[in-house]
Amino acid sequence: MAIFSGEDGKSKGGVRAGENTLSIVSAGTTICGDIECSGVLKVEGRIEGSVRKARQVMLAKEGAIQGDVIAGEVVVGGVIDGAVTATERLELQHTAVVNGDITTRSIVVMEGARINGGLKMTEIALVTGAEQPSDSREAKIARRS
Repeated sequence: MAIFSGEDGKSKGGVRAGENTLSIVSAGTTICGDIECSGVLKVEGRIEGSVRKARQVMLAKEGAIQGDVIAGEVVVGGVIDGAVTATERLELQHTAVVNGDITTRSIVVMEGARINGGLKMTEIALVTGAEQPSDSREAKIARRS
């Protein structure tokens, strides 16, 4: 039984349920276990587990994630103890600390942010694990356009 969406999984606005959802882990809350969500996840508390498949993860300066983070966009103000994969964009605010390797397409690092790990910048297809065309001259030209 779907309370907030139709039987076909779509909300009344025609958008698939979950795409525009906002999930909040409030201050003082600790979640032990992995989280998968398709919308936006705002973390003001603590997560002891990995976060996967989110469209956007926003970690407040008081927040902490002890596990890997895989999302389209990641904005970090707190501490992440684990690898971060941002398929589109990663923003590290001045209070951010990442203790782990980072893979992203685009990064913004504000003065004061700390990275204790490696940084790999790559195209989205490589980040998500999709297969790339062969490295022929034509494939390289196709990727640039």
